[in-house]
Amino acid sequence: MNDLRCVVILNSELPTGKAANAAAVISLTLGQRHPHFVGSELIDGSGQSHPGLIPVGIPVLSASNEQLRSLLSQCAEYGFDRILFPVEGQMTVDYTAFSEAVSRIPTEELQHLGMGIVGEKKALRKLTAKLKLFG
Repeated sequence: MNDLRCVVILNSELPTGKAANAAAVISLTLGQRHPHFVGSELIDGSGQSHPGLIPVGIPVLSASNEQLRSLLSQCAEYGFDRILFPVEGQMTVDYTAFSEAVSRIPTEELQHLGMGIVGEKKALRKLTAKLKLFG
């Protein structure tokens, strides 16, 4: 894991609440797909145990929809794992309806709220170097 990092990239047009939701959804899926990112449990001064957190930073960056599309294709070239969150994900709370909506849209026409990327540290930094922090 030492040479792997992850990053969350959000659509620059998202308002704060929708951005927080998108980051949470993407991060939950990143943790599920890459459980090695979760650190060991934390013990506080009273001896109380708490679940481990990620021991490396997770930059939350900002990109336009066009940049997100470009990053998606570049991730394939690098062999990076990516988690996509299409706009349809915030249009319903019914996962079946969400899944059906996405199934009708060709990949190149999907509009994204954001994405998570996991890849080799140096290559991932190079890929995202021109992006700014979200907010």
